[in-house]
Amino acid sequence: MPELPEVETVRRGLAPVLEGARFTKVEQRRADLRFPFPADFAKRLKGRRVETLGRRAKYLLASLDDGQILAMHLGMSGRFIIEASRETGRGEVVGDFVLEAGAHAKHDHVVFTMSNRAVIRYNDARRFGYMTLIEAGGLEAHPLFKGLGIEPLGAAMNAAHLAKRAARRKQPLKAFLFDQRVLASLGNIYVCEALFRARLSPLQPASVLATKNGAPSAAGRRLAEAIPAVLNDAIAAGGSSLRDYRQADGSLGYFQHIFCVYGREGKPCLRQGCGGTVERMVQNSRSTFYCRRCQK
Repeated sequence: MPELPEVETVRRGLAPVLEGARFTKVEQRRADLRFPFPADFAKRLKGRRVETLGRRAKYLLASLDDGQILAMHLGMSGRFIIEASRETGRGEVVGDFVLEAGAHAKHDHVVFTMSNRAVIRYNDARRFGYMTLIEAGGLEAHPLFKGLGIEPLGAAMNAAHLAKRAARRKQPLKAFLFDQRVLASLGNIYVCEALFRARLSPLQPASVLATKNGAPSAAGRRLAEAIPAVLNDAIAAGGSSLRDYRQADGSLGYFQHIFCVYGREGKPCLRQGCGGTVERMVQNSRSTFYCRRCQK
């Protein structure tokens, strides 16, 4: 499943052709994806202008001129393919991301034609993605978003926040960082990589991030720096292309080529002077990769 950096990469690819443009045509080619589409989905979108394209956790959020929000989730294999329309001429660049051909057309379930003549296809072979419309002012109370923690790349993500949430908690660090009430959508790959950068064992209790009086510990400060650093590095690399993920222009991300621990079981630790070996264990049914020697 695409994780936060992959979704942010797609957002940045879609923004140039969505923001400021109107939906002139919306083709909804089936009644549902993972969930049913909202009633009158295509009708409610047609003619609306996209004010901004944002992201909350793993959701793309298109804020419309009537206050509604179009929320879109990629699921396991969903992708948006941006292509030049016939009117613009084949191969002409529309924004920064264009394809002349993409994934098999039989999996194109929603097609947006925009006032700037861009055509955006939502293609999803497994149909685990979904789209919904949220009424003006209803985002934070919506069941999909209610209770979500702070954004790992937001200004509120700091050592003080981690310390406050982690103080006196005995659960392992890996489980703590997976808690959506603490951080929104920090996925498995990037938890492993951030813990490696912070030199922290995924088995340590979460309380290691706070001192006895609840202030940020040295470990908490290291982790607070590592989390946004690894996410920003992944975004700069275009994400990690595992299984079906593609960027908005169809190209592969390549952050997986510079993983320090994820997927490197049995290989030498890349930390200079460590001499350890990357190990794999299972925590809460998910693979965890770490170096026992340098992650304490």
